[in-house]
Amino acid sequence: MTLNRDILITEVALRDGSHAVGHQFTVEQVTQVARGLDEANVPYIEVTHGDGLGGSSLQYGLSLMNEMELIEAAAASVTNSKIAVLLLPGIGTMPELKEAARLGAKMARIATHVTEADVSPQHIALAKDLGMETVGFLMMSHMAPTEKLVEQAKLMESYGADTVYVVDSAGALLPHQVTERIYALKNSLSVNIGFHGHNNLSLAMGNTLAAIEAGATRIDGSIRCLGAGAGNTQTEVLVAVLDRLGIKTGVDIYKMMDIAENLVAPILQKPQEITKDSLVLGYAGVYSSFLLHAQRAAARFGIDSRDILIELGKRNVVGGQEDMIIDVAAEISKKKLGAGV
Repeated sequence: MTLNRDILITEVALRDGSHAVGHQFTVEQVTQVARGLDEANVPYIEVTHGDGLGGSSLQYGLSLMNEMELIEAAAASVTNSKIAVLLLPGIGTMPELKEAARLGAKMARIATHVTEADVSPQHIALAKDLGMETVGFLMMSHMAPTEKLVEQAKLMESYGADTVYVVDSAGALLPHQVTERIYALKNSLSVNIGFHGHNNLSLAMGNTLAAIEAGATRIDGSIRCLGAGAGNTQTEVLVAVLDRLGIKTGVDIYKMMDIAENLVAPILQKPQEITKDSLVLGYAGVYSSFLLHAQRAAARFGIDSRDILIELGKRNVVGGQEDMIIDVAAEISKKKLGAGV
């Protein structure tokens, strides 16, 4: 493991974790967690609907609270940490990004499918104009060969991104695949390289360490594993592991443990663990936020949610195609009825 390198952590539980709680975060919860993370000296805290700015909808899931209220509450609760927001072009809009910046967001993470970086230039440019630190977020990075990933990352760099992320949205990458991708970006770009993992194959920590060894310096984690699917790299564990390795994060380990135990654990509707459905997400390479949608569709049509997820994987369905979940469930149900199952 490469030592003597500082790692900057972005805590994503208040965004990615929104998927796990059906987008039902309250202002009080966000305020308490953000304040705690600030006191623990976490550099960046991401706060939006799970699908980013503008994500609250029938297709993606309706939020309990207006996300702008959550962003404002988080920004008012921190003195050292910077609030980050996620924006997926086509879901989030430029006026929403302007409003988030006005309310105190300091970082914009512009997310596209791994082969669609060319939809992001105007959003990256606006974020730069607003004085925000800007991240290019290449989702579902397992779906493109390394050469394509490098090509797309270079586009985001050319648009003005300060950092470009390899995003393992499905938790499908294996450690050697992470190493190859991060190493290639590190040797092809001049900006910071980041990694965002999911734990659907129980590889989030291993993949994160592989990313750091290959040159990534911006790393995402979710405290108490509060994230889509089986969650992300568990932040409090990551901080402890990196400390053991002599890698500096500046994050207070004890305070992170206390936040996880006392503030985040009560928010969880059930423990974050690798269930049969989250395992299938990683196995089939399916977007982690599809988990609850697939489970609800399975209950509605009386079928196995794993069949839905496997079929979605075969069709290479990506984020933004949540409407396909119902279509696939209906098709599977019709086939089973036709076969007399």
